[in-house]
Amino acid sequence: MIAVTYRHRVAAATAAVGLVVAGGHFIGASAAYADDVKPSVPPGTEPSASAPVQIDSNAPGLKIPQGGTLAPVKVLDIAEVVEDLGGEQRRQETNQTVMMALQSEVLFPENSAVFNAQAAARIQAIANEINTQKATRIRVFGFTDDQGSYEHGKELSKQRADAVQAELAKTVTNPSVVFDVRGYSEDYPIADNSTEEGRKKNRRVEITFPRSTGGG
Repeated sequence: MIAVTYRHRVAAATAAVGLVVAGGHFIGASAAYADDVKPSVPPGTEPSASAPVQIDSNAPGLKIPQGGTLAPVKVLDIAEVVEDLGGEQRRQETNQTVMMALQSEVLFPENSAVFNAQAAARIQAIANEINTQKATRIRVFGFTDDQGSYEHGKELSKQRADAVQAELAKTVTNPSVVFDVRGYSEDYPIADNSTEEGRKKNRRVEITFPRSTGGG
């Protein structure tokens, strides 16, 4: 179970998202992987738990049977989400990973995988944090809304993820870093595709990477 807290701020949060492994190609000394194996959900995008069901504390079914024992204690992974007011950049951080989601509009022109003028600076800031965290595995996932064909969305989302990965590789200093790069088209939306505001949030590239034990 993941407990999630949200807060907003005007300045966009820095950072990113990464992890996993598949079959690949190389850019410089950095390995980039992609394959057609589709997980049930992208790691880190699993739905949040539903609201707890009201329970009668006196119900006989809650009593531990004779000889029964309690399950081991579990520590919940608490996720904090910081999003700028325009929703252009969203940072989700747990005690294990950092995920940065950048809306496609802040990186690319419409229906394009060619960077705009501000894209490189945003991605380099994320790469700098990856260096600080000493991450060796980085996940770069592209997503679109549900407009147009699914196949076109898959191609575009993969091209955008590839572009972000190539820019990250220019700044990430670890020569053995491994990238997992995938395009998911309209799969796994994070907002309602029936509104333009929701579709804008769904058009995104997510960069995820693990936190180091001593990283900030």
